[in-house]
Amino acid sequence: MPLELRMSHTDRRTFLQKSLAAGAVAASGASFSSFANAMRPGKRLEVAAVRFGTMADVGENGGSHLGHVISKVAGPLKTTVMLLKDGELRTCIVCFDGALPLKYTKKMISRELGMALENIVIFTSHNHSGAPTGGTTVPGENFYNVDRNDPKYDAPLTPFGQRVFAELTASVRRLPGMLEPVSVWHAEGTEGRITYNRKGRRADGSTYFMREEDRVLIDKDFNGDIDRQAPVVVFRNDRDKAVAALVQFTGHPVTSYKPEDPVVFGEWPQIATDIVARELANGGEPVPVGFLQGCCGDVNSKEMFTGGVERATEFGEMLGESYVKALQDLRLSERDGMSFTVESVPVPCGPLPSLGILKDEIAEMHDFIKRADAGREDTLDCVGLNFPRALSPKYRGALVKSILPWSEWALDLRKTGRADTVLKSVDLPTHVFRIGDVGIIGMQCEPFQGIGRRMRELSPTALTIPCGYANGSQGYFTDSANTGDREYMSSFYRYTSFRPPFKAPAGDVVADRAVQILRQS
Repeated sequence: MPLELRMSHTDRRTFLQKSLAAGAVAASGASFSSFANAMRPGKRLEVAAVRFGTMADVGENGGSHLGHVISKVAGPLKTTVMLLKDGELRTCIVCFDGALPLKYTKKMISRELGMALENIVIFTSHNHSGAPTGGTTVPGENFYNVDRNDPKYDAPLTPFGQRVFAELTASVRRLPGMLEPVSVWHAEGTEGRITYNRKGRRADGSTYFMREEDRVLIDKDFNGDIDRQAPVVVFRNDRDKAVAALVQFTGHPVTSYKPEDPVVFGEWPQIATDIVARELANGGEPVPVGFLQGCCGDVNSKEMFTGGVERATEFGEMLGESYVKALQDLRLSERDGMSFTVESVPVPCGPLPSLGILKDEIAEMHDFIKRADAGREDTLDCVGLNFPRALSPKYRGALVKSILPWSEWALDLRKTGRADTVLKSVDLPTHVFRIGDVGIIGMQCEPFQGIGRRMRELSPTALTIPCGYANGSQGYFTDSANTGDREYMSSFYRYTSFRPPFKAPAGDVVADRAVQILRQS
C-alpha cells in the first residue's frame, strides 16, 4: 500500500485539523505560501549542487570525421553536479554541455563520495558544439564502427579536460557538506518554436533525414510532430530558497553545429538553463540548474549548419522564457524522498537483410564513395541515407565509409550460414528515479519520441521526465512505430559493430519496464 495511504487514526486527525486550518487561513486572506511551507511533509530528501563553466581551446580536435579542429570558442561549457540523499540512499547526477569520459568520471566521483558506481548518472545535453576532454572515451560495445584499440580513445586528458576535472573534483568534494533538507516542486511548460521532427516521409512511404534545407522547402516555420513539454523540477530548502533545479527539453542541439568548421558553444540548453538559474536566484547567486535531454532521436533544433551561435542563443532565450512561465505554476510534491533503480532492459532484434540486398547495397556504397572522393556534388543519396549540400562530397563519403563494415559483416554471415548467430536482443541500461512526485527515466541511448511518450502515458507519477544520453549512449533506439525504416536514425544499426536491426516492439519494452519500476517505487 502506498505510504500516503497508510495513515494512523492520529495521522488522520492531524490531517483533518490541518485541512480545517488551511480553510481558515484562506478565509482570513493570510499568505497561503507560508502555510504551505508548514504543511510540507517531513523532508527526508537532502540535496546539494554546484555549477561551473570551463573554457575550451582553439586548435583542439573538433570531433569532425575529417579531422577539422576547433576554430572558435564562443563561451564556456558548463557542468552541474548534484548530490541527492534519502537516508542511506545517495545518488549523484552530473549534467554537462558536452561529452565526458564515462568510466573516468564515475570512478572519480565514486572515490570522492564513497558511492557505488551504479548510483552515479551522467547526463549530457548531446550538444554537437562541444570540446574533447580526453581520458578513456572509447564508444561502448555495439556503437559505431571504430577501432577500439586506437590510442586516441585512451589518451590522457586534454588541457581542457584537465581544467574540467580539476573543477569537477573540487566541486564533488564540497557536496556532502552542502547537503540540506529540501522539498520538491515541479511544473511543466511548453515550447514549440525551436525544434522540428527530422524524420521525413515521402509519398511512396520511404523515409529520409530531414535537414534544414529540406525543412524550409515545406515551410520556414515547419516543426511537425514534436514533444513540446518543458518540465522544471525545483528543490527548495526550509527558507523557501531554491538550492538546485533540473529542466528538460527534447531536441538535438545542432543550431551552432558546423562539422567542417567546429565552434565550441553550450548551445540553447545552456542559455535556457542559465536563465532559469538567474530567475530562481531572485537577484542572488545563480542557482545550480542541470539540463536533461529528452527522447530526441527524431527531433532536431532548427537551422542545423546555418543558424550559428547567434540563433542558438535566441533559441535558448525562447526556451528559457517558457521555463520561466512554468515557474509561476510550481506545485509542491505530495510525496517526499527518493527511490532509484538501474536495470538493463533487453530490446528485441530482428534478422539480417537478405544476401541479395547486401550485395547490391555494398556495390552501391563503393560507387558512392568513389564519386564522393572525386568531389561529385550529385552524391546526395546512398542505400536509404540522404545527405545535405551543406556537407562537402568528401564528408558525405566519410559517412558512407562508416556503414560499409556493417554490410560486409552481415554479408559474411549470410554467405557462411551464420546469420542466425546474431544478437537476439540488446541490453539497454535504464536509470529510474522517483524524486517526490517526479519520475525521471534516463536511458543509455538516443531514444525516439515514441518511447518517452509511452512512458508519460503509462506512468503513475504526477510528472514524468524521459531522458536519453544517460551514462553514455548505444546510439538510436526506435519505438515500435518507427522500426524498420531506412533513414539514418531508424537504421543506425549500420553504424554499429555489430548489432542487427531492431524488431517491434523495439524500445517500447523499455518504456513498459521503466513504468513498472515507477509503480513499485
